[in-house]
Order: sequence, then C-alpha cells, then structure tokens
Amino acid sequence: MGFNIGFDMVPPLSKNKDDEQKWQNFIEVIKEKFLDDKLVDIKANYIEFNVGEHPLLPFEGHKFLRFGSKVSGSLTQHERPYIVSVYQCAKTFFDSRVKSWDEGADDYSAYGWTEVHASIKSYDQEYESDVSEVTGSLSKLKLSTIPSNQLELLYTVETIPGRGKGIVARVNISKGTRIISEKPLFTTPSLESLDLLQTKVAAELRALSRDAQRNFFLLHNNFPGKYSISGIVRTNALPCGPGAGVGGIYTTICRINHSCVPNSHHSWNGNIACETIHATQLIKAGEEITISYNAGQPFVARQSALKDAFGFECACDLCSQHSVCGQASDDRRIQIARLDDAIGDQFRVMGKPEDCLADCHTLHRLLEEEYRTDACVLNARLYYDAFQICIAHGDQARAGLFAERAYKTRMMCEGDDSPATQRMKNFMANPNQHPSFGVSRRWRTSKRLVPKGLDGPAFEKWLWRERK
Repeated sequence: MGFNIGFDMVPPLSKNKDDEQKWQNFIEVIKEKFLDDKLVDIKANYIEFNVGEHPLLPFEGHKFLRFGSKVSGSLTQHERPYIVSVYQCAKTFFDSRVKSWDEGADDYSAYGWTEVHASIKSYDQEYESDVSEVTGSLSKLKLSTIPSNQLELLYTVETIPGRGKGIVARVNISKGTRIISEKPLFTTPSLESLDLLQTKVAAELRALSRDAQRNFFLLHNNFPGKYSISGIVRTNALPCGPGAGVGGIYTTICRINHSCVPNSHHSWNGNIACETIHATQLIKAGEEITISYNAGQPFVARQSALKDAFGFECACDLCSQHSVCGQASDDRRIQIARLDDAIGDQFRVMGKPEDCLADCHTLHRLLEEEYRTDACVLNARLYYDAFQICIAHGDQARAGLFAERAYKTRMMCEGDDSPATQRMKNFMANPNQHPSFGVSRRWRTSKRLVPKGLDGPAFEKWLWRERK
C-alpha cells in the first residue's frame, strides 16, 4: 500500500500580481535546478517529475494545491529527494503558506482527493500566459560559482564596474521576496580597541574552514594597515539587531552594495539567527540588488559619512542627480528627521497627541515622495509610532488598524518569522496588550468601532484624525 508525503499551499495562491510573480520566480528556479535532470520534463502547462506518482507543478500558481507522491512500496525509490528539494524551494518563496505533511507520521494533507484531482485536471486547461515568458530566459542564465542553498538561485555575485563585487538578480524578484537568509561567519562585540578586536577576530578565524577564511579576507577593507583584520570587521560588520552591541560578518550579504534609494532591506532575524535580505520592490533580472548603508542624511552629510566609513563616494541614481533635484531631496530628508524627532517626544505624545498624529501623516507623505516604493521599513516604524500614539490614549480602533499596516509592511520587508513582524501581528489582534494602553483615556474607543461605508479618502481622514 505505502504512504504519501508532500506539501500543500495554504491558503491557495490568488491571481494577483504579487502571487503570480512569486510563482513565476519559483518555477524558474525549479526549472534551472533540474535543468539537466532526465527525470524532469517541461510540458506545455506544467513541470512533470517522472518519479513515483509523477507529481506536477503548474505554470499557473493559482491552480496549485499540493505536490506529493507515494514514497513506500516496490515502485517507489527516488521520489523523496525530489519532493524534499521542491518543498525547500517553495518554502523559500512562500514561507508559512507551505505546509508539509507525511502520512507515515499520521500527518495528512489539508486537501481532499476530490479537490486535488480537480486542481490537477485544471493544469491542462488553456494556459493564460505565454509559456516562453516563464521559461525562455532560463537557458541563458549562468550558474553561480559560489556553493549555494535554494535562495542563491535568485542571484549571482558579479564584478560591478566601479563598485567591486556586488549581488545581481538572476531572475525577476517580486516585492516581498526573501532573497537571502545567511548565518554569520562569526559575530563580534563592538570594541573600541583595535588591538582587542584584532585578537578576538583572529581567534574566530582560526576556528573557520580555509574557504571561510578566504571569503573573509576577500571582503573590502577601508582601514588597511597594522590592524587589517579589525579593518575588515569595521568596514563590513552588520549589527545583529537595532542598537545591538554585536555585529556579524557574512560571506554574501557583505558583498551587497549601497544605494541611497535601495531596492531591498536588510534585517537581523533573531528567531532564525540570520541576517535576511528582502526585495522592497520588483527587481528585474540583471539589476543589482542594493541596501542602504546610511541613516538617510542629506547629500553632503551622507557622502561624507560613506567616504569615512566605507571609502567611496556614492553615485547612485539619487546622488548622480543631485545637481538637478538634490535640494528638494535634501529638504525632504531634513524635514523627515525633524518630524521623526518630534514624534518621539513622549511629553508631546501625551500632551498634544493630535499634533503628533498629524506629524505622522505628514511624515508618511514625505517618505513616499522621497523613497517611493522603497520606504517599507520606514513606513513600518511610522505606523508603529501612530499605533503607540493612539493606544496611549485608549483608541483601540485606530491602534489596531495602524498595527495591521505595520504588520503587513514588516511582513513584506522582513518576513513572517521576524520577531518585529510577529510582535505587530499580536498588537493587531490585541492592541490593549501594549504597556501604554490605559495611560490616558482621552480617545477611549473599542477595537470594534471602526466606521463602515467610508470611501478611501474619507476613511483616511478618519484614521489620521484630520481636522475639518
């Protein structure tokens, strides 16, 4: 008889652009991964794995429910590695929506056979997109020379003219995709003494493999000289969380170059002890993946800071156009910093909450103007600030909505397993669990009292408490 193993997509994907783009990226990675495998065939509407019960992956993600096969019995010998490999890749793209199951352990699929068969039957219905659009570029892709996990099929390390090594997208990467999840080669505390730092890191390096040591010494050093090891750490270490006194060194992530208007966001995920990189906009195949090294200062200040810390003058799109539109950008960044400081004034939050919430709304507009689609983590912080203002005065209705916006934004730029994302998810459901709840009853409102029937602009006016 035997038993089956596999994974489900729960809930199923929709036809929206984000889901379609993620599924397309997933299909491209699967096709490349099994490019030379004679047991994997590319059909008109799906990929067929000629093992076990011939599991299929459709080119249209909204039709997919489950991928699996029988893995015990006389006719089943090779399917488990394929199912595990496809599962791991799917998990990379779709995180918690991918649910594994194993009937041998009394763990069963979320879907019944009737709906699964109907789903598979739909694969052969007319394909709504151009198949060549999904698969055409794969034969042209060059394999990365660096040993990789599933995520690294999304990018390659290349020499960027005038910028040294950098990370380049190999396929279209949709907004919200986790591009990299990397454990540090080692972590080290922030030490003022270069001698102590040199000694500490040298001991860490001796414990690494020769390849890992080589990768470390290939990283850029903006502080050459007697303390060369310390210089590499000072140039490349990323903090293991906001305000952390410990930094990590990474073989791949430390190769990602800077942009003042980046297309991805980096963050430390304490739940998985990894630094992660998420796309904050659609990154097209061939585009360089970038993060921001600075705190969003005006042009002169950020150029000086980048030169001192990293040894380069930024020539990103924003900086290269400074002579044309630089003053407007500088003015916005100065105002963003001032508003951020004003919003963080706790005496003002308690004494003039209406003004603080109005500042949040103005800051939101400025962030959208300055960073366009790349303001994700800044917006997440802004929504959390608005949440705190509302909940401090007992307004659970608005607080819950701002927590929801913060949660969705964090989810996009840090993933659903991020501690910050999970925290906002909890406040979204239970805003009154925040320690500031009940400090004031000035705006006391039940979570259920969200108005219905308001159009978009009217709802936003209510949410931000705009004065008439």
